[in-house]
Amino acid sequence: MELYGENLLLSKISINDLDFICRIETDENLWYFEEYVESDKGVIHEEYIQKIEEKVNPISYDFVVTNTTDKNKTPIGLAQLWIDSEYRKSWEIGFAILPQYGGKGYGSQAAKMLLRFAFEKLDAHKVFGMCNSNNKRSAVLMEHIGMRRAK
Repeated sequence: MELYGENLLLSKISINDLDFICRIETDENLWYFEEYVESDKGVIHEEYIQKIEEKVNPISYDFVVTNTTDKNKTPIGLAQLWIDSEYRKSWEIGFAILPQYGGKGYGSQAAKMLLRFAFEKLDAHKVFGMCNSNNKRSAVLMEHIGMRRAK
């Protein structure tokens, strides 16, 4: 599955992406606002193998983000949706763009693509995102794409 944006491609993760995913998911420098970051790449590998093999009624959608102008298709981030409440058709959004690609609008574009996918293809009634209160960039990004801060 692939989602195309203005200059981004979100490709559903595959076995070929596991090295990148294991590296990004265990990078404490990327997740410095998180309380816990898994350091065991084997744990991450197994988690994503299960996600890749999940074919019927997936509870999450995980995408590798690439720039469509990059002929090498170098991964620049990860974009994800996972079910919060199946009954309420509520999904949570998550995204991470590698620091060297930050500030170029890729995070906003990837998040917008996830929202469109959730509402148009998954029939979501609500999509939300959460971030640490100190993660100002993520909060601003979510507000920029039309999400509202809970009061």
